Amino acid sequence: MIKIAFLGLGHMGKGMALNVLKAGHDLTVWNRSPEKTIPLVNAGARTAPTPAQAVDGAEVIITILGDDRSSQHIWLGDDGILSGVMAPNAIAVESTTVSRDWMIALGGRCIDTGLRFLDCPVTGGPPGADAGSLTMLVGGETSTLADATPVLEAYSKRIYHFGPVGAGTAYKLIVNTIGAVQAAAVAEGIAVAREAGLPLDMVAEALSTGSVASPMTINIAPRMAQDQHDEVRFAAQWRSKDAHYGVNMAHELGCATPVFDAAAALFKNAIDEGLGSLNESVIARMVEKA
Repeated sequence: MIKIAFLGLGHMGKGMALNVLKAGHDLTVWNRSPEKTIPLVNAGARTAPTPAQAVDGAEVIITILGDDRSSQHIWLGDDGILSGVMAPNAIAVESTTVSRDWMIALGGRCIDTGLRFLDCPVTGGPPGADAGSLTMLVGGETSTLADATPVLEAYSKRIYHFGPVGAGTAYKLIVNTIGAVQAAAVAEGIAVAREAGLPLDMVAEALSTGSVASPMTINIAPRMAQDQHDEVRFAAQWRSKDAHYGVNMAHELGCATPVFDAAAALFKNAIDEGLGSLNESVIARMVEKA
């Protein structure tokens, strides 16, 4: 049994934390909205009023939040994680999809305070979190990953170790920005099909079973064909955020990314139109408007 603190119980965190409990670990949870801790407490976890108190004596600290700002606040803010007293040689695992720059900076801050650190974003979505079948995209020391693996395996089926801190996030931003490109391409295809007078439900089915079928296409093509975006699997605001971080990283590395840039701009338009809380498939409306 490992003493774990889990902070962030949104669409991903809730399922991940429940699987930590199912694996038999000692779990304390924290969430900015305390009501989200209730299912975890009912399942056997403890709760704490602040991040600093949540990590008291913890051997592993796991966070999964929204963006750079929320990550910075929970780690560095008043009563933040780094003001707490954790177990000696504890491991910090940041699973938020943040910018590469912030992930590297956070790793440095954690190591300076005596923590070991893993850059560890995830893929698989809420269904993967619930089923314990996520994929871990890891950056950090091999020995730290080895020691953390018994915990990570509570909610994952596959672990990719890409290199040092920052490498896991670099890959996650690449793949999530590719996702933005795929979404933009499907949106344009649906728009062209509409103008050509094709039956859109049939187009969506064919796209989802043909040579360009992918998890992204399968998820969004029917939604775009029917203009139904209220049932949220991945909100447009988060795809936009990830694409923004991905494009910025690419530019900082000196890479030209015209396709990434165009997809990121399309998602930013959706955010500017107030559509960020809807499913990412809503960018089809931006294509139609254009």
